[in-house]
Amino acid sequence: MEAAAIPLLTPYKMGQFELSHRVVLAPLTRQRSYGNVPQPHAAVYYSQRATKGGLLITEATGVSDTAQGYADTPGVWTPEHVEAWRPVVDAVHARGAVFFCQLWHVGRVSTYAFQPGGAAPVSSTDRGVAPQTSPDGHVEEFSPPRRLAKEEIPGVVDDFRRAARNAVDAGFDGVEVHGANGYLIEQFLKDSANDRDDEYGGALENRCRFALEVVAAVAGEIGAHRVGVRLSPFTDYMDCHDSDPEALAMHMATKLGELGVLYLHMIEPRMALVDGRRRVPHRLRPFREAFKGTFIAAGGYDRAEGNKVVEEGYTDLVSFGRLFLANPDLPRRFELDAGLNKYDRATFYTSDPVVGYTDYPFLADEVAA
Repeated sequence: MEAAAIPLLTPYKMGQFELSHRVVLAPLTRQRSYGNVPQPHAAVYYSQRATKGGLLITEATGVSDTAQGYADTPGVWTPEHVEAWRPVVDAVHARGAVFFCQLWHVGRVSTYAFQPGGAAPVSSTDRGVAPQTSPDGHVEEFSPPRRLAKEEIPGVVDDFRRAARNAVDAGFDGVEVHGANGYLIEQFLKDSANDRDDEYGGALENRCRFALEVVAAVAGEIGAHRVGVRLSPFTDYMDCHDSDPEALAMHMATKLGELGVLYLHMIEPRMALVDGRRRVPHRLRPFREAFKGTFIAAGGYDRAEGNKVVEEGYTDLVSFGRLFLANPDLPRRFELDAGLNKYDRATFYTSDPVVGYTDYPFLADEVAA
């Protein structure tokens, strides 16, 4: 008799999509889209991680020429971008997977060098991001931003709408609106960054207005059944934190539920040390219950924790970042409870089209070796 599937490998119906398991590829910036154009090696990378009925989310993808803040991140705002994405999407669909494009605007997390005409990056505020030190000791500095005028905001909302249309034209099954990690949408959401005194600042409802306008515009363009949203209310990334993250998360979860979007993808608070072991804090349940649609939990999960939260009904799906980056056959490894490749942090953001990108071995390769 065949053993019952572990919870992570049980099927799940996400709206119109029949998923064969609950292991999601998280959006991961890889900086290998030279000149903001997706490359053929991306088709290899994503199709390696595609399984029949699996859900993959792309790396953060710029919605306009002002959305950029890092070298060689992909865009989806020009016809050239759309054409370049098509073979990548086709390669993933050939494996039977579901593929969503994450839509992104970095806001103030940028420099003059990345902006059209050397202009100031745009944001909710004119206060800049403090220099950030990466794990390898590199210090990253950002240019002072320019506060978006109220009358400019509809244009940025429209950039997201047009990018969503482009993504669907490129063949993607849907889009994920990136409202996390200290980028433009979160610069409006969180009170440490948003110091506006118009209808886009101040009270919680006002700070959430831009995010909800973006989601409503995207849903209006391609259908709410093809839209997900990623949020990180508890994180403090790029000087973006909130004085009441629970209230922010609850308001957004409730409003997104009312908009009828397909899924809410939320990042856990930072892991806590319990009995000498790092543990996921599991504080997202109220927001899952308020949202009512498909819920994806993210943030430091492994096989054991992922199985636990799916079995308990805490979440529907679990997204895996670094583990999936280093293990292209992660669902298979989870099924067999096999060992995992270790990820190499030094090659996360390098530009090599193979090393640290498509050269992580599959289980069969290791056995053969």
